[in-house]
Amino acid sequence: MKKQRKEEHDIQGEAKRLLLVVAASFIMALNINSFIHAGNLIPGGFNGITLLIQQIGDVFFQIKIPYTVVNLLLNAIPVFISFKFIGKKFTGYSCLMIVLSGILTDILPGYAVTQDILLVCVFGGIINAFAISLCLFAHATSGGTDFIAIFFSEKYGIDTWNYIFVGNVLILLIAGALFGWTEALYSIIFQFTSTQVLHQIYKHYQKETLFIITEKPEEVYVEIKNITNHDATLFKGIGCYKKQECNMLYSVVGRDEIRKVVAKIREVDDHAFINTMKTEQITGRFYKRPND
Repeated sequence: MKKQRKEEHDIQGEAKRLLLVVAASFIMALNINSFIHAGNLIPGGFNGITLLIQQIGDVFFQIKIPYTVVNLLLNAIPVFISFKFIGKKFTGYSCLMIVLSGILTDILPGYAVTQDILLVCVFGGIINAFAISLCLFAHATSGGTDFIAIFFSEKYGIDTWNYIFVGNVLILLIAGALFGWTEALYSIIFQFTSTQVLHQIYKHYQKETLFIITEKPEEVYVEIKNITNHDATLFKGIGCYKKQECNMLYSVVGRDEIRKVVAKIREVDDHAFINTMKTEQITGRFYKRPND
């Protein structure tokens, strides 16, 4: 019975992943053909490089270059790195996202929602972040620089999305030098919007440090362990005001887990003093949920 339930749960999980990837591919393609093309924007990442190559072929060589072919070639090396270091299923679903979004970009019509370039940048960036987030929630990626960001997050515990934004700005500067600065500068607004919205929606690779002063350290630790599978360290100290011995638990958890952890701590000890701090980088052993 347990084995059957596990198999049913696994099937439901894979179906959910597939549905999220298909939805993300459709939204990504629609966004490219509507908002991005409407504003002549370069979205950054490998999608941006692909569109840049398409523009170069069209403007300088009068050649129509298929989006799918270029995008697949650019993603070949990141796909290999992902397969070797991140996970096979993760890479498989990511490849599905890359291929499907490329095909849909080539065949779906575009819809000019608005001619206001600033609205195109802001709302196009929001939709782009939403599509990438759906993909990440499916434990996959939209390809290119997302592979690189996740690789460094997995291997070194670094939240790299803002570093990827800097790399995307360099791509946009090249586009500005070739095709004019107006669209390139607006593209930076698009990319900045997308990066910041993505940062708010998807918090899996962001970390929070917890300092908890509590009279029930064992019960609090059990809740942290059960929710996050992370350990904690107990420090004994003296409270300066009452001059009494106190207990402080130190732990690092994912930012996407912090609300649930704090709520459970409050249930165990409603007098607990909890301090949370953003963690920029961690080294050493830290449990990571497998992408596969």
